[in-house]
Amino acid sequence: MAKIKNLFNRIKKLFQDNILVSKKRISLGLTIIVALTFCIGWFLHSKNNQSVKYETVKVEKGTLITSINGSGTINSGNSTNITTKVSGVVKEVYATNGDTVEKGQKIALIELDEYALERQNAAWVDYLEAQEAVKDAEKSKSTADLNMWEARQDIMDAEEDIKYYKENPLNPITNERWTVNEKTIIDKTLEEAQKSYNAAEIKYKDADAKILDYNTKVSSKLRDYQENSAIIYAPTSGTISDLTLASNVVVAASSSTSNTSGATIISAQTVGKVNNPTGQIIATITLSEVDIISVKANQKVTMTLDAYPNVSFTGKILGVNTSGTLSSGVTSYPVTILLDKASVEIYPNMAVNATIITSIITDAIIIPTTAITIAENQSTVQIMKDGKPQTIIVETGKSNDSQTEIKSGINQGDEVITSIISTVKTNSSNNTTSPFSGVGRSSSSSNKSLQSGPPMGGF
Repeated sequence: MAKIKNLFNRIKKLFQDNILVSKKRISLGLTIIVALTFCIGWFLHSKNNQSVKYETVKVEKGTLITSINGSGTINSGNSTNITTKVSGVVKEVYATNGDTVEKGQKIALIELDEYALERQNAAWVDYLEAQEAVKDAEKSKSTADLNMWEARQDIMDAEEDIKYYKENPLNPITNERWTVNEKTIIDKTLEEAQKSYNAAEIKYKDADAKILDYNTKVSSKLRDYQENSAIIYAPTSGTISDLTLASNVVVAASSSTSNTSGATIISAQTVGKVNNPTGQIIATITLSEVDIISVKANQKVTMTLDAYPNVSFTGKILGVNTSGTLSSGVTSYPVTILLDKASVEIYPNMAVNATIITSIITDAIIIPTTAITIAENQSTVQIMKDGKPQTIIVETGKSNDSQTEIKSGINQGDEVITSIISTVKTNSSNNTTSPFSGVGRSSSSSNKSLQSGPPMGGF
């Protein structure tokens, strides 16, 4: 009897465990079914209540301007400093502030001290020697030119002799057949004449470079002489301002000693300036290696200066330094800009922001760059045709920050899609119940019914 009772208890416990497991399985399954039903219903409801709208822009022809931006500083302003390296006492002043002067006009006379007088004489000698070097270079050019003509004549004579001995078997001087030695001498004469011509030609070409170099040195030595001269000259034409010279005022030059050579270096001191508001100004900006390849001489430039934020300046590219400079692994290229005449005061080292116009394309088909899709090296745009979007392959050209030139694929007047907008339809009735509320109630009721019903499976 005890064995039967024990067996009955074991069967009863197994029956109860099986019912618990079945309930858990049924509950999990119903939860998954309810979730899937909710998601499908929400998707169908959203799809039925969504409408797609397209924002488009009509394709038109216009002018596309591409540009590159850079920053830098003003190299030389529209005022030039009046400087001197002399020391002594001011004897006479020939101009005063507000006077208009011409370049090279006398401004003041200084009675030099002994050391300043020695420097003036030495600077004058250097200036004369630089002029003499120019004359020597010009003479060398003339000599090289003459040597070229003589060598050219020697070449022609040697060529004529070679032609003669090839056509005439007898030497007209000996009336005998040409010997190998005689022919060799004529051949070598031609070679020597050609070498002489080449050497004279090189000297002739080098002479121009030397003349230019020596003329530059003449200008440099002349400026050095003027800075060490007892007479102070106007460095350029314009109006004098900030002049600090008066009779009997002591002018003292400052000096320092070079750490390498030990020589005494005299520093120029500024005693005034000459303003030229209508003069042209030079600025230098730096560009990256990506931008520099698009920049060329004479391209138009627009600029702003921090000192004049509300004034726009114009100019052009004067030159591009393609050698570049390397700093911290980054290469930059200096670009020189010649500003157009300005009516405001601009000083050296003022900050400048420049926009270089690299190209101007007129009568071009232009669309917003955001309307273009690029995939696998192919550009496409979508246009509206018969009320439906259509994808078109296009060939693009130049572009700026917001627009791109289209060379082929679409035409003027086409409607290009720029963006797609999905909107949800609003229900006209006042019923605010979720479209899936019925699904939720049904699932809840079914779950309750199953939980209270008889167990399924298991036992």
